[in-house]
Amino acid sequence: MFPQRLDSPLAYDIARAMRDGFDRHYRLFRAESARAKHRFETADWHGQQRAQRERIEFYDLRVGEAVARLEKEFKAGEQPMEVWHQIKLHFIGLLVDHHQPELAETFFNSVTTKILHRAYFQNDFIFVRPAISTEYIEPRDAPTYRAYYPERDTLADTVERMLEDYALQGRYADRRRDAERVAVAILGRFHQVKLRANFQLQVLSGLFYRNKGAYVVGKINNGFIEMPFALPILHDTEGRFHVDAALFGEEDLQMLFSFARAYFMVDMEVPSAYVQFLRSLMPRKPRAEIYNALGLAKQGKTLFYRDFLYHLNYSTDRFRIAPGIKGMVMLVFDLPSFPYVFKVIKDFFPPQKDTTREQVKRKYLLVKQHDRVGRMADTLEYSDVGFPFDRFEPELIEEIRKFAPSQLEIGDRDGNGEMEIVVKHVYIERRMIPLNLFLQESLDLLAQPEHARRASKQLEHAVIEYGNAIKDMVAANIFPGDMLWKNFGLTRGGKVVFYDYDEIEYLTDCNFRKVPAPRNEEDEMSGEVWYSVGPKDVFPETFEPFLLGNPAVREAFMAHHADLLDAAFWQSHKQRIQAGQMLDVFPYDESLRFKHDNATPYF
Repeated sequence: MFPQRLDSPLAYDIARAMRDGFDRHYRLFRAESARAKHRFETADWHGQQRAQRERIEFYDLRVGEAVARLEKEFKAGEQPMEVWHQIKLHFIGLLVDHHQPELAETFFNSVTTKILHRAYFQNDFIFVRPAISTEYIEPRDAPTYRAYYPERDTLADTVERMLEDYALQGRYADRRRDAERVAVAILGRFHQVKLRANFQLQVLSGLFYRNKGAYVVGKINNGFIEMPFALPILHDTEGRFHVDAALFGEEDLQMLFSFARAYFMVDMEVPSAYVQFLRSLMPRKPRAEIYNALGLAKQGKTLFYRDFLYHLNYSTDRFRIAPGIKGMVMLVFDLPSFPYVFKVIKDFFPPQKDTTREQVKRKYLLVKQHDRVGRMADTLEYSDVGFPFDRFEPELIEEIRKFAPSQLEIGDRDGNGEMEIVVKHVYIERRMIPLNLFLQESLDLLAQPEHARRASKQLEHAVIEYGNAIKDMVAANIFPGDMLWKNFGLTRGGKVVFYDYDEIEYLTDCNFRKVPAPRNEEDEMSGEVWYSVGPKDVFPETFEPFLLGNPAVREAFMAHHADLLDAAFWQSHKQRIQAGQMLDVFPYDESLRFKHDNATPYF
């Protein structure tokens, strides 16, 4: 029962301290995001990646500070529930004119659950649903987006002015040339369409920074047509800016904001307005993933869990053991109607997997903090997740009991007469088609003459994408470790993405070797390894028997990625990284790039 009146000054003081803790967090978050502009201007690429990695830790640090202050100044954990009811109501009042109310509510949840030691979705005193609307919040500092109204003949002038308005400190190689190229690309999309009275370019006021790129993100309105677009701005080899490409349509934007890429840094006074604008460009992308892409991962987790609970209410299928080859480290299950998989670390592993639960968790954290270059799936990590007991297949319950009993709890946690399954620790990832299953489907179709042509093309595409995925990870200093097909998945957009991280390593920590020549005939005939192997030694030529047993797969692989079987390929990239070089991995196809004399080569 909520109180009839607010009569506790202590409750107000705690609520205000909680809001101040959030405001400090977001002030620091914005400041770090804003500094991305200077790092881009000065080509401080390693600093940019370091800041992207360190910013991920900001949230937990500020939550810890807020908890410590509330316990020290107010003994918050000792306060009765009547006071906590009032704290929440006071907090709502303090957010009425706030510019990040949804983030502040999530911060309140994080702090409150640490103090009260109860799971947030079970807690009566936190924000299970949002209390403050994020609609029509007007920023003070700058508008959320800018609108430009060109004529057909002045479009290049308008694009040039739009680029100027971002006020990048530095020189363009040829800004007029870039503006004209963009104008031609835009008009090419509307070449048979009359430009209407409302023809306009709307662009978000902040540039989106990631790695070596800065991105203009917006949309073109013409009559009833809305077309998303993005302009990547890069440095050329002489340190001058240039617009590298013009990306159009939802698919190109989906690639740019992929769940398999590092988070953007963008200075946002009203993040919900940015999310609303981006959702208009990518209506199929969940809001949770957009918040994640903007570096607001905790808000992404909150929205994801709300969406998940909503889906459970309106579905009837059961959680099951996920299709595919079972992993030795992870137990994976899914809900067929929900496009995600749930991964639980097993309690014990077979002898060939020399690892521990903590080591596996560190690998997943490494990926979270690293540049995922569009090839490593982002994960959401949760603790003490409750599921309705009657929604689990009995075989799945037995599987968890057998392989991860420490992670399973069954009981009436709420005392409401409904049995629950509680999973102590779980990772959640976007569901993809396991690459081994996709290849097998292609091979099956290949045997049918009427489907052989299509099957051959899709098999070749998958194998090429597999090799490209590995090479993109190599460019980012990542060695996947276990390169079997089953550890990769195919996304809806046809990209191959890696998702099994328990053996992942930094490339620079590995020692890539060629298999020594046999010393004698006995060595040559031996089924055992006759040479010494260190713990970080990798022999790329030994990948072949595990990957290329099928002739069709082998043919496609050797035509495009035979270098992956050569130790020299890996050694050269290790040396490049150790020398401080950082390759570009572009989130768009090379064919979309404008031609530049001094542009960075496409990897």
